[in-house]
Amino acid sequence: MKIQTNNKSGFTLVEIMIVVAIIGLLAAIAIPNFVKARTTAQKNACIANLKQIDGAKEQWALENKKSAGTASVEADVNAFLKAGPLCPGGGTYAYNVVGTDPTCTLTADGHTL
Repeated sequence: MKIQTNNKSGFTLVEIMIVVAIIGLLAAIAIPNFVKARTTAQKNACIANLKQIDGAKEQWALENKKSAGTASVEADVNAFLKAGPLCPGGGTYAYNVVGTDPTCTLTADGHTL
């Protein structure tokens, strides 16, 4: 006599729903952290650019015998940089006068020296 067994393999609907819920929970945790990490990285890159601009501006002023308060020419200062810096957050840089820190238009987001 042969015994019949139902050996159906597969996942039940409940198991699939649990897996989908776990993946959704992990995504809900990971996505805000990713956005925060990206924003922090953009801010830090912008601050590094501002430091490079400040150093290049000071070097330009020393080589051209400019004193504090002299308006800096962006094109001349950029000659002391590898490339014209761009804010990764989409802001723009103001070089300002010699002796004053350069600024970014995204100062509200912490893009300041």
